[in-house]
Amino acid sequence: MKYIEVEITIDDKDTFHDLLIDQLGNEGPYESFVDTPNGLKAYVPADKYEPEYLRTVAEAFPLPLKYHVSEMEDRDWNAEWEKDYADVVVESANGRVHVRAPFHPSRHDVDYEVVISPKMSFGTAHHPTTYMMVSYVCEANMTGKTVLDMGCGTAVLAILASMRGAAKVEGIDIDSWAYENAIENARTNQANITILQGDASAIDGHFDMILANINRNILLADMSTYARCLNEGGRLVVSGFFDTDADALNTCAKELGLTPLSTKTRQHWCAIEYVMQAKHKA
Repeated sequence: MKYIEVEITIDDKDTFHDLLIDQLGNEGPYESFVDTPNGLKAYVPADKYEPEYLRTVAEAFPLPLKYHVSEMEDRDWNAEWEKDYADVVVESANGRVHVRAPFHPSRHDVDYEVVISPKMSFGTAHHPTTYMMVSYVCEANMTGKTVLDMGCGTAVLAILASMRGAAKVEGIDIDSWAYENAIENARTNQANITILQGDASAIDGHFDMILANINRNILLADMSTYARCLNEGGRLVVSGFFDTDADALNTCAKELGLTPLSTKTRQHWCAIEYVMQAKHKA
């Protein structure tokens, strides 16, 4: 799959950075972002790139935006990642998780180590949402649980759940590249997980925990499916949205019998853990 890279220059980056990501990522089709000294780089699948949408966002933005659009081949993306890609240590109440690429050295001062080749998939613990989701997986009781990683990307969450003793782990992603990448990463980590390609309609069965690090709009659209596929007392952990969107997620969740248990925030991004109340299950 080919991706379009949009390099954006913006004045007063600290103030308007999150607003720009919200408009491109939550309201638009852009999937990931990389900070630059004067702005950011935004990535969107080539078949979802709409020049008119980008122009509309730029013209309506509170400050002038300058941007440069280029098409990226897969090999160019990999080279870009490896050039700047650093390993990450996620701190949690139950230990430390080291997320690294194959070219990074292993560490012995951590409790879990997940080796990820990011390629075109997103989910390496660099982004605040993935960092928080990794910490939730590390803190949860996974022993003997059935776990679904929805929108699994690199499958970092599914792999960690398997490492922590989950009895059955599935990962689903709609993107063909993410699907292939997740299978590769599962094999690298010797993780016993099943990877499927598809959207929420591909979910089959019920789970003790569903992990969904996607974006606000997809979460709101698919939360009823997640709720229907959760066991009584099951946990749903979601991220991929800003803290200002938490009320919308909580309102939707409440209507489906999901009660918030805890919330994490990191750099204005948010993650929420819900529990499915038994009285709402059919």
